[in-house]
Amino acid sequence: MLCSLTSFSQKPDSIKENGPKKIYRASATKINDLVHTKLEVSFDYSKSWMYGKAWITLYPHFYATDSLNLDAKGMTINGIFVIKSGKQLPLKYTYDNKNLRITLDKSYRGGEKYTIFIDYISKPNDISKIGCDLPASEKGLYFVNPLGSEKNKPTQIWTQGETESNSCWFPTIDKPNQKTTDEISMTVPAKYQTLSNGLLVSQKKNIDGTRTDLWKMNLPHAPYLMMMVVGEFSIIKDSYKGKEVSYYVEKEYAPVARKIFGLTPEMIAFFSKITGVDYPWAKYSQVVVRDYNTFGAMENTTATLHGSTYANLDARQLVDGNSWEFGIAHELFHQWFGDYVTTESWSNTTVNESFADLSETLWYEYKYGKDRGDEHNYKGMRDYLNRGGESNDLVRFYYNNREEMFDVVSYQKGGRILNMLRNYVGDSAFYKSLNLVLKTKKFQSAEAQDLRLAFEEVTGEDLNWFWNQWYYRNGHPKLDISYDYDASKQVAKVYIKQTQDGKEFKLPLAVDVYQGADKKRFHVVIDQKADTLTFPASSRPDLINVDGDKILLCEKTDHKTLENFIFQYQHAGLYVDKREAIDFVAGKNDSKSLDLIKTALKDNYGGIRTYAIRRLKTMNDSIKNIFESTVADLAKNDPKSVVRADAIEFLGKFKKELYKDLFLKSIKDSSYSIAGNSLLALAALDSITALDQAKALSANPSKESLLDAINIVIFKYSPMSEFDSVAARFEDYPFGNSKFSLVDPFSNYLKHVKDPVQFKHGVDLIVSFRDATPEQYLQYVLPFLNGRILSGLAIAAQAEGLTELSDYVNSKLPAQTKEPEKSENH
Repeated sequence: MLCSLTSFSQKPDSIKENGPKKIYRASATKINDLVHTKLEVSFDYSKSWMYGKAWITLYPHFYATDSLNLDAKGMTINGIFVIKSGKQLPLKYTYDNKNLRITLDKSYRGGEKYTIFIDYISKPNDISKIGCDLPASEKGLYFVNPLGSEKNKPTQIWTQGETESNSCWFPTIDKPNQKTTDEISMTVPAKYQTLSNGLLVSQKKNIDGTRTDLWKMNLPHAPYLMMMVVGEFSIIKDSYKGKEVSYYVEKEYAPVARKIFGLTPEMIAFFSKITGVDYPWAKYSQVVVRDYNTFGAMENTTATLHGSTYANLDARQLVDGNSWEFGIAHELFHQWFGDYVTTESWSNTTVNESFADLSETLWYEYKYGKDRGDEHNYKGMRDYLNRGGESNDLVRFYYNNREEMFDVVSYQKGGRILNMLRNYVGDSAFYKSLNLVLKTKKFQSAEAQDLRLAFEEVTGEDLNWFWNQWYYRNGHPKLDISYDYDASKQVAKVYIKQTQDGKEFKLPLAVDVYQGADKKRFHVVIDQKADTLTFPASSRPDLINVDGDKILLCEKTDHKTLENFIFQYQHAGLYVDKREAIDFVAGKNDSKSLDLIKTALKDNYGGIRTYAIRRLKTMNDSIKNIFESTVADLAKNDPKSVVRADAIEFLGKFKKELYKDLFLKSIKDSSYSIAGNSLLALAALDSITALDQAKALSANPSKESLLDAINIVIFKYSPMSEFDSVAARFEDYPFGNSKFSLVDPFSNYLKHVKDPVQFKHGVDLIVSFRDATPEQYLQYVLPFLNGRILSGLAIAAQAEGLTELSDYVNSKLPAQTKEPEKSENH
């Protein structure tokens, strides 16, 4: 599963704690084991119900038992039977809306199979009323626009099983350490396509205008990976070694489906090669659905589901590159780590998510080169360091809610830990170890210790130290690095202090010592709070590069000189080496620092050119002026659209008539980022012309940077006489990330509205948006909407002497958020 990454619809890094974490989260005890699940389902679109029949085959895990406990959330149970000689014999059961406790017809011995039949109705919209252990928005089965009443939105049905939500639409043992084969028969209106796990083995037209599709999955997988999708899709087909690779998209995106997903067969080949396990499933489909806001995507076995917010990319978005390519790689790699081998408990979510996160870096490195891979790896490291996951262990046996496990620790930190392990043992041993895990635990569940045992068997080394400090301990090293040279002894010294609280880390490091063009690499291990490293050197080194592969997950203060960093950029040459050097010289006005920025602006790798421009934006005007002509050339001629877009944004700060024609021309560019940045740059120079351009552009579909720019210009520069159209623009926007991004510019517009009726209407629109926010996001959204937005409007109205309007805004705020009365002396 890939958690959403945008500000509004992201999975929170940690669910708000309701008390101390006292419950040990063990792997689920196996009393009965699933064998096969057969479902026959049909749908009532008017009620958003699913009528289901389930045949579930199981056997006692080891000990004999005469009872069965199934997860079944919010269902109506019409009857439960055991199948004997083709006959249905009724069974006694109790049901509390969460658990079905069934008394079997006899005591079954360990390994003795039996089959039960359950007739039931799934009512997903009632799940929140019964107090199930699920976030409010997670109900397993989702009906999208079931009555067709929402304009421009398709009617769809889709499911989301992870973590334990599939038991909202079929009874099962909803634990990740269970495995089952399955077959699902779906009866749907004939105009719709269906998708599920495995292969479509039959389709039957019915006399009532429906069609029944039968999907069969003949290899075992975890219950949370079972899925269904129903809707109208264009199906674009590729293949891998004779197996179907298909993309289910809305008709509008059929022309670009291969540009979005078309690298999938190559990804399958690459991941098959590095794992040593050829893609193990019968097919691989990817489907894009609407309203999939809780997550970004889900790795259902053989049938990955993607949210439209991320995967519905149009041709203009793709000009800047496929922004969802990492998500496609992430979910595909789960077909090995997550589906073929599955975490045995949510405490061990790292078995699934850390590997999928690492796969993004591996793919970029393979497909686009080391700079691209290193850039993605570094971004993951910064995401972890900047988003407050330091207090959580990677393997976590204590948590309040299993959803907590889907955070920057299981994903970004875990991915970086695996990348360090790859560097430590070497690629060959790393991939051989993955192969051993996959072959040893295929179609089974695993925990982090299984990974350790595989790596130890391959490498011959005891790796408990690595697992203990990275998997079973929180935090990361914080290093202070300084240097000295003893000319009399011809010895270079490096002083490394670990400044983090708590125990020191054991850190194998590559240290590169440069004397001119001569580089010598030393492999060292630091394991004390303060270590001193010494290296022979006939003269003071031009550079000592600690962590020469730039692989270590850490925070560091590195006391290199300007000359050291310049040498590092020129000779060490990795993406992070260059980025660190740019950061060091940023803002410095000496000739050497400026020369390094010039070099960075001409770097072969577009990511470095982009980063150099972005750092320039933060510098003072005198430095910006020095690089104006260089950046202007990039804005016109750089081969990468994202570089040109950043260069245009930089030029916009000068507000020069000289660039007006460039901005006007670039507004029509095929790249959204170039067009959007050009519109904003024009607005800073000529707001009247920019507003006219924004209105004209708003008549046509747009996304991303261009859409944001259009909205900013319209909200910022529209006159008060156009209030009705501005307010309608905000009101009519579909709920979600895009509308959230409009709140700030719309509230700024309202601060200039003096008409009481219009002002109150605008406030009501923001309040309506706030009150429609799903519960799981409230703790993140409310402080912004109540504190910054609404309280800001109250303050602005009060400052203008509009007490009535200020009071009106305050009446919409909770008591603790209301702006306190201010003394006239302040």
